[in-house]
Amino acid sequence: MSLRTLSAAALLLTLGACASREGEITNGGVLAARSACPAVGIPAHTGDITLFDPPQSRDARAIDVTAVITNLRTSCDESGAEVVATTTFDVQARRRDATAPREVVLPYFVTIVRGGNVVVAKRISRVAISFAAGQDRATASAQGSSVIARAAATLPEDVRKQITRRRRAGDEDAAVDPMSEPGVRAAVARASFELLVGFQLTPDQLQYNVTR
Repeated sequence: MSLRTLSAAALLLTLGACASREGEITNGGVLAARSACPAVGIPAHTGDITLFDPPQSRDARAIDVTAVITNLRTSCDESGAEVVATTTFDVQARRRDATAPREVVLPYFVTIVRGGNVVVAKRISRVAISFAAGQDRATASAQGSSVIARAAATLPEDVRKQITRRRRAGDEDAAVDPMSEPGVRAAVARASFELLVGFQLTPDQLQYNVTR
């Protein structure tokens, strides 16, 4: 479910006394900032939904409504003891029969994942999409948020020092990637969070998305 792979270069943390800017190559390597804010994304196969009429049919002619999640926009406040991230997004829908006004309510989830595979929180919400008479397309907005303890999203000091320690040519471990250490990898995983949103699909709907 993880949406990103953390490389050793991406884990080098900026130090308060450091004058180098993010992305610059320094004597110790590439300098990059690590944020306590969660990564945000849509898990595979959950960003769209298809409703059929009749529901048991999978014929293309029976497609009633389709919808997709798009335009994710995220704000994050990591200044306090809790890291608060809020993601808003659009749900764009299309229907087959545009004759009469209609409202379609679709369920979606907001999940907080730790370390790429541990679900620590999940909430199910619903978004209502209103079609006007004669209109076959409509858009609605929805949002999801997460609250994560800053301490949980912060690397332990000894791990941070191990990752950011300046390595000089000729040192015995100069070419050793600190992420090759199991303890470092585990600590980074524990401090890494994701905020994931997607449609709350039934098993049949998920199977349709996977195999179509």
